[in-house]
Amino acid sequence: LLSQARQSRVVQIAITPAPDSFGDLERSLEARLGLDEVIVVATQSEQQSDVVPRLGFAAASYLARCLNDQRVITISWGSTLLAMIEALSPHNLPDLRIIQMLGGFGRLDAEVYGADLTLRMANTLGAKMRLLQSPGIVTNRLVRDALLEDVNIAETLALAARADMAIVGIGSPQPNSVVIQAGILSETELAKLHAMGAVGDIALRFFDAGGQPVNHPINDRIIGLNLHQIKQIPRVIGVAGGAGKFEVIRGAVVGHLVDVLITDESTATRLLAE
Repeated sequence: LLSQARQSRVVQIAITPAPDSFGDLERSLEARLGLDEVIVVATQSEQQSDVVPRLGFAAASYLARCLNDQRVITISWGSTLLAMIEALSPHNLPDLRIIQMLGGFGRLDAEVYGADLTLRMANTLGAKMRLLQSPGIVTNRLVRDALLEDVNIAETLALAARADMAIVGIGSPQPNSVVIQAGILSETELAKLHAMGAVGDIALRFFDAGGQPVNHPINDRIIGLNLHQIKQIPRVIGVAGGAGKFEVIRGAVVGHLVDVLITDESTATRLLAE
């Protein structure tokens, strides 16, 4: 019975980490970077296997504080957001809507992609959901434009753009990243993005070290919100940290792509030092 209750999430067993004492560091970063809020988590290492669950728990705790003020939340994709959703406690919020901001990418590692995350988050929060019934990236601009004429796709994207809050992962385009391993981008495209100055992405929209959009042809093939639309959402929460993510996070905060940053102690300390 206990096993069944845990599977149905009627019963949850969680270990709550001791509160971290990073108040001074968080307030200094908020003032220095012009962020609404910074949340710093302690980690034993910079390995993603250690950092991601801690970031997920911190993001879930932050979201729990904000839920009653939200009506529409849009989310991107990635392992950190999966960790956040797994750490969420069940709620009953039938007036809340969870919206997918970027189309899907197929079955490989499906649980980290937008549709599955949107579904799981809505189920956990007892909220309504709106899936983006479309691929995240298509073969060319003509296909993208044709799909954007579909009423359901257009309405979903319009609703995502009007969200009260966005929760996004901040990706780093590397050969071992999900976008390469899953075949979302080719190694040639990755090399060209690097040559054009790309350091990271939010919802597959790449930006440079200053947080400015990179004008790569891939932009004409994506079905999802662009960086300008994401920036217009009143509260954008960026959740990222660990080894190899410093330049990406720095670009996102310098470019004011996020309003709230949830990151690890090492990254936060480096940000303040610079």
